[in-house]
Amino acid sequence: MFKSVFVKYISAFMLINILSIFLSTSVITTLVNTYDENNKSRALANIAYSVTTFIIDDYSTSGEISFNDYLNKSVYPIKPMLDSLDGNVENLIIFIADGDGNVKLIGGAPNFEQYAGPDGLISPGEELAYPESVTASLQDSSGISRSDTLDGFFEEKHFSYIKPIRTKTGNVVGSVMTCTMNSDMDDLLEAMVKTIIMSTLWLMLAALIAVYFITERLVSPIRAMSRASRAFAAGRFDVRVEVNGNDEVAELASAFNNMANSLQHSTEVQRLFLANVSHDLRTPMTSIKGYIENIQSGAIPPDKVPHYLEIISTEVTRLSSLVWSLLDITKIQAGERKFDIKPFDICEMAREIIIFSEQRLKAKNLDVMFDADRDNMFVNADREAIHQILSNICDNAIKFSKEGGRYEVSVKDAGQKTIVSVYNEGIGIAEEELPYVFDRFYKSDKSRGLDKTGVGLGLFIARTIIEAHNETIKVESEYGKWCRFTFTLQKANRPAPANDDRRNGETVL
Repeated sequence: MFKSVFVKYISAFMLINILSIFLSTSVITTLVNTYDENNKSRALANIAYSVTTFIIDDYSTSGEISFNDYLNKSVYPIKPMLDSLDGNVENLIIFIADGDGNVKLIGGAPNFEQYAGPDGLISPGEELAYPESVTASLQDSSGISRSDTLDGFFEEKHFSYIKPIRTKTGNVVGSVMTCTMNSDMDDLLEAMVKTIIMSTLWLMLAALIAVYFITERLVSPIRAMSRASRAFAAGRFDVRVEVNGNDEVAELASAFNNMANSLQHSTEVQRLFLANVSHDLRTPMTSIKGYIENIQSGAIPPDKVPHYLEIISTEVTRLSSLVWSLLDITKIQAGERKFDIKPFDICEMAREIIIFSEQRLKAKNLDVMFDADRDNMFVNADREAIHQILSNICDNAIKFSKEGGRYEVSVKDAGQKTIVSVYNEGIGIAEEELPYVFDRFYKSDKSRGLDKTGVGLGLFIARTIIEAHNETIKVESEYGKWCRFTFTLQKANRPAPANDDRRNGETVL
């Protein structure tokens, strides 16, 4: 269940929201509870201080009597004063006890009516006393603030403040305790928690619905790509992912579709290559077999045998060229072909290739130009490999040039690089085919009528060799008008003379 990205995302969202509700509720209730406790503590302390001050002032003028006798004698002025303070704090209860912690007088006592009479004095036969721990603490304290059951004195939690009553000599003769129940705050906090939870749940529901649709929009293309990947594994490369929007997911979907296009194109190119290679292998082999059988059977007159042997030799050369091209590709891909990097004159090589192609150039009446910045320009590369590339590109340029068209080979300086380009006017290459010109096994259908010998390996080999030199090769064209192939090489200094003792810095890749 949790393997799904969608389920994981929604689960994480829900968990974060639940933790947020718990944390926010805890923080808010704690803050409110603390605020209420502080307010009640201050109010109870102020009341206790007022009552204590009144009793001390009144007791000091009562003569030499005990504190208990004072309370019995002064109950009528004290009780109304206690009852008048009841409005300051809700459910306020005031206890006045003697020095031993025995409660003698109660004011505003809704929950202690069974202990006191109408005058507030403890009824005869009733006893109500502070726990010993509280009484002991009062001896060395100016006031005690508590928020509990006061060690069992109350049945429920109360806020309480106990202030000792001291004589002028510092003796504790009694105490005043002001307290109130916590039920009102508990009710408030309960209502607050319910309100927070309900409002948060509604907000979370709304957010969950929004997240559901957002997540579905994010995950849906991924699911589509997963289905498309399974289709690719089954050999169906025509499946595409729908692209919606312009965000990162849309970019991923577009990249996936581009990859699918490349896979489909590569598969189609390989299929065409197999068909082309099969045809190019089968045709000369069938011709060779037929000519040999006719020669052996005597069907071909003896005077015609040399002519047919020449045809057989040509077909064998074609087969050999194809096989060597395939072997060359295999070596390059396996990393078995090593390149002997050393300086040589690229201008000299270009001139040699042009001179070697003189008859073909004249046959098409081409306007030949050779443009170089200097007569001699040296590059650092494998001479044999670069000759293979340049001769192949020049051969293609002648093959696809129009009658009387312009044919140009140029060598130019570009900083630390040397740029070699071959230009021709002729059939050119269609714009939609330009990205695939250097692909393995690619051969333009538009050139089939002109190129009857190649199988689309030359330019792939050229790109592989150039990339092995850490250089670049590109093609530019306007279909039906012109085409230009350009590649770069590392510039080199003129090599030392052959009789120089210094090494020429040969490097093998």
